[in-house]
Amino acid sequence: MELEKDHITTTPTELENLSDAPFSGDEENGGSEERKTEINGNWIPATSITEAKINAKAKRRLRKNSSRDSGRGDSVSDNGETLKVGAAPTSPKGKLLDRRSRSGKGRGLPKKGGAGGKGVWGTPGQVYDVEEVDIKDPNYDDDQENCVYETVVLPLDERAFEKTLTPIIQEYFEHGDTNEVSEMLKDLNLGEMKYSVPVLAVSLALEGKASHREMTSKLISDLCGTVVSKTDVEKSFDRLLKELPELVLDSPRAPQLVGQFIARAVGDGILSSTYIDGYKGTVDCIQARAALDRATVLLSMTKGGKRIDSVWGSGGGQQSVKHLVKEIDMLLKEYLLSGDVLEAERCLQELEVPHFHHELVYEAIVMVLESTGEKTFKMILDLLKSLWKSSVITVDQMKRGYERVYCEIPDINLDVPHSYSVLERFVEECFQAGIIPKPLRDLCPSRGRKRFVSEGDGGRLKLESY
Repeated sequence: MELEKDHITTTPTELENLSDAPFSGDEENGGSEERKTEINGNWIPATSITEAKINAKAKRRLRKNSSRDSGRGDSVSDNGETLKVGAAPTSPKGKLLDRRSRSGKGRGLPKKGGAGGKGVWGTPGQVYDVEEVDIKDPNYDDDQENCVYETVVLPLDERAFEKTLTPIIQEYFEHGDTNEVSEMLKDLNLGEMKYSVPVLAVSLALEGKASHREMTSKLISDLCGTVVSKTDVEKSFDRLLKELPELVLDSPRAPQLVGQFIARAVGDGILSSTYIDGYKGTVDCIQARAALDRATVLLSMTKGGKRIDSVWGSGGGQQSVKHLVKEIDMLLKEYLLSGDVLEAERCLQELEVPHFHHELVYEAIVMVLESTGEKTFKMILDLLKSLWKSSVITVDQMKRGYERVYCEIPDINLDVPHSYSVLERFVEECFQAGIIPKPLRDLCPSRGRKRFVSEGDGGRLKLESY
């Protein structure tokens, strides 16, 4: 007789209600038979099903915790809310990126307040105490604490000296502040090249204007005693006298200008009054002898070695209008005596008042109106023509000078009766010479002539103006 086996069909609910114990109830009662369950037609021992449930439950729990702690995106909580989570502490990336204390204490803030990472100097505002020297350090030196460190500036050689000081002096010609130059020179280690400072300044001033030479004299006077000594000043002028043959190649008037520098230095008290006497009978150079003679003449013109302030004159912007008018009047009178157009042009440029050249045009035309001969007429015409061609006097200044004469001709005519006719003739000659344009010539005023018929004249018109 065949024994039919009972087929047991289990549902999921029955599987979940199975005991978690590794042994069934029969085994606890001492039964030796093992209970089996059929799943999908296969008979599986109950112990294997229980172990599978435990492993699956552990895996689900692990996946749930890992999903909560991962830093990749958001996770969904049990309530269905979306949570922002960080990297799992147990994951390798989480260990590298986590900056919270691993001891589990604290509020989860970064370690050391964010001041303990690599390449970090410390928290903002942190003040470090003076680090004490370790006596046991093999590199420790007893004299280390008493060392004083200073910045060492190497002395300038001849090439570096000229390359460094030339921009400083040229900039001084622009701003004129001797204190700034003194401070800049103190920062340099001039060494034995101190006496070359006046030499370089004078050499640059020889090629500049009269105002630059005046500023150079002031600079040498202010630097004496602070940057250079009187001995250095004497040594610098000795070198200038020796280099005069070379300086003449670039500045033909170098001997006279150097002589004026020497006279000014003696007058300022930075050069000994016996300096020129020491060269008497010992100078073979023609240029050096001319410079010393020039200085001697200038010093003899002063009383008791009085300071020579006007050896270079004063800059155009520093002169008064009365002084400029006087200088221009003397310039024109000297020109009428000498007839040297180039000298008059040079003197006008040395005044350094290009904005005041209209005064020369005005004064020159007035001299023509007041003159009685043709010599002044022709000489002034030649002077204005030369100044116009050399562009010393601009179009605007020339026009302004003529317009001033046009406006004041009624007053001039009171003293000079024939000024109108002379002015018309002079303006026409200037137009023919190309000095003034036609519109400016047409603006020239002319006095109206009264033409009338008087009894006994036979009906003739009077041609002369009253």
